[in-house]
Amino acid sequence: MVVEDHPVFAEGLVSLFRDLPEVEVVGVAGTGEAAVELVEQVAPQVVLMDLHLPGISGIEATSRITQRHPEVAVLALTMLSDDETVLAAIRAGARGYLLKEASGADIVRSLEAVATGQVVFGASTGSQVLAVLSTQPARPRPIPELTDRELEVLELVAAGLNNHAIAQRLVLSEKTVRNHVSNIFAKLHVTDRSAAVARARDAGLGPR
Repeated sequence: MVVEDHPVFAEGLVSLFRDLPEVEVVGVAGTGEAAVELVEQVAPQVVLMDLHLPGISGIEATSRITQRHPEVAVLALTMLSDDETVLAAIRAGARGYLLKEASGADIVRSLEAVATGQVVFGASTGSQVLAVLSTQPARPRPIPELTDRELEVLELVAAGLNNHAIAQRLVLSEKTVRNHVSNIFAKLHVTDRSAAVARARDAGLGPR
């Protein structure tokens, strides 16, 4: 199943697989929400997932899919190469991570590999993952689906700070903080700060 919000790129991927007898494209989705719903309908073996999507992110969609369907392999295919995004995708359950600059042959090889249970990274992202993991102590994350920055914001929300105060503390614009708070609500499936604070405190964040 292909998840890609740019129709031309999505069609390019479908065309790439069309002539491969061992690959069948069972569906195409253009948003994270549509991807989660489509997995329920078509039961794919592999989901090729863009991460920058309208609505919920590809990372959140990956998390929902892998939690509900651990047998489905998600292979991230994206232009995002920063360490935080790569690690967030892995924590969400992605079994592979490729940049969109990868060749068609690399994409096909990676798709086949994750379908058989292997974990695959492109050359550049593989070295990134090793570098980051070698410098970060292994410790459980309180809420795995949140990025490091979102966890920072949530901890300050749980401490009772408003958006203005959080923006000052983290040296961010209030708009950026609002966006983070909105993403946190969406990922935690809550609708207000009090519910988010309750989730944060359950996870050990903020004052008890």
